[in-house]
Amino acid sequence: MNLFVSLLRTGVPVVVGWLVAAAARYGLDLEAGAVAGVLTPIVIFVYYGVFRLAEDRLSPRFGWLLGYAKPPRYPEVTRA
Repeated sequence: MNLFVSLLRTGVPVVVGWLVAAAARYGLDLEAGAVAGVLTPIVIFVYYGVFRLAEDRLSPRFGWLLGYAKPPRYPEVTRA
């Protein structure tokens, strides 16, 4: 389940970032290379960061905007 949650919470910001960057490309008449190389990763990073902080500081309900309400939990690993 943790693998699915982590993939979902990564995939949703990627899709949103791509959609926003594609819309900006047409709205701002940007070159495809600029959108793919610069704008898309920035939008993904900002989207994830904003909603991860909102989830942590305001309400866990913001996690749904990342695809799943709770971040994945991984078991503690103790090293000898």
